Amino acid sequence: MKRTVININEDKCTGCGLCIPNCPEGAIQMIDGKARLVSDLMCDGLGACLGHCPEGAITTEEREAEPYDEYKVMENIVKAGANTIQAHLKHLTEHGQDHYLAKAKQYLRDHNIALPDNAKEDTMNAGAFAGCPGAKTMAFAREDTAAADVVGKRPSALAHWPIQMHLMSPLAPHYRNADMLLAADCVAFSLGDFHKDYLDGKALAIACPKLDEGQEVYVDKLKVLIDEAKINTLTVMIMLVPCCGGLLRLAKHAAGQCERKVPIKAIVVSLQGKILSEEWV
Repeated sequence: MKRTVININEDKCTGCGLCIPNCPEGAIQMIDGKARLVSDLMCDGLGACLGHCPEGAITTEEREAEPYDEYKVMENIVKAGANTIQAHLKHLTEHGQDHYLAKAKQYLRDHNIALPDNAKEDTMNAGAFAGCPGAKTMAFAREDTAAADVVGKRPSALAHWPIQMHLMSPLAPHYRNADMLLAADCVAFSLGDFHKDYLDGKALAIACPKLDEGQEVYVDKLKVLIDEAKINTLTVMIMLVPCCGGLLRLAKHAAGQCERKVPIKAIVVSLQGKILSEEWV
């Protein structure tokens, strides 16, 4: 499968080893005086090691790689003790990787290993966030959209942040038991009344089925939204271009792997902002 993993430039690597402690997953080891990616299985592709290489020898790339295996990672991490466990759980939390986080915690439960005290559920939430500001979970107080003057300034119907599928957390409070809207990136720019007619009252996520990398993560997050966040409905809005249909196929594929069943509505928008079809699928 194609996914994002790290790439180490052997010519730039000086063998300083500063990347090693910043890869708690154990994907990097020092071999023959150089840092090496020893296993695709253990590289999550999130790049925690990137900022710790003084030579800029580590980058990320999309290529054919074995699927990331959280259980394999945890086998290494637990050997390093509670501090490394905590660092790994924090890493997954800050990047919104709830599916992998759930697997990591399940591994600990399966092996009768207690969560570190500072990794309990009540501290691993948005209030304890310390990662990229653009990925911080937030809920907004909104103006009354129904009261907006038709010719005046219309308030936004967006009620939370973040909304990009790679950044959003499917277990964030605003997704629980919500009617969810999954929209292709271009929809809101094409559809003049997107906020008023389609976003208002819904929890939102956006994605581009043509340009986004690592879309297997989207499937995992949608499964969490359906089975764990227990969304009520899923509306998928796409543009009338061939590549955009991939977003609906991705949503249906994820739903087909879930224990719960949710109604899925597909809405197709023309390039001029007209609704061409709207149906439950």
